[in-house]
Amino acid sequence: MNALTTIPVKAADGSTTDLSAHEGQVLLIVNTASKCGFTPQYAELEALWRDYRGRGFAVLAFPCNQFGAQEPGDAAEIANFCSLTYDVSFPVFGKIDVNGAEAAPLFERLKEEAPGLMGSKGIKWNFTKFLVNREGQVVERYAPTTKPASLEGAIEALL
Repeated sequence: MNALTTIPVKAADGSTTDLSAHEGQVLLIVNTASKCGFTPQYAELEALWRDYRGRGFAVLAFPCNQFGAQEPGDAAEIANFCSLTYDVSFPVFGKIDVNGAEAAPLFERLKEEAPGLMGSKGIKWNFTKFLVNREGQVVERYAPTTKPASLEGAIEALL
């Protein structure tokens, strides 16, 4: 099995990249949306990023329009919204699918390593979070209702 950081992902500009720049870091990978009831979580995600990035932690956001069409914008609109509304400075990647035939390989891997309730693989909504340790192993999957600030203890334990 390939290292998580070598899986191809879509960059914000539409090109293909990977997560090699984040190898050896603790990661919080989140599928996001700009027009969701959970969108205010961007503020807590940014706070985690600012508090822990100097210790080898990164928040990685992957916009997704699969749930209620709550991420209709293009990459520029998404970046503008994140920056102006929540002062987001953590990496926001290109818009992807997280479920179905066109699901991004990264999210296929995350779902395989950390199934949801009762072993379900599908992501149920925006702001599902995956915590990954420095070795690239998925430690935990968190529901959209889980507030990012509540993950501080789990993040601290991995740093």
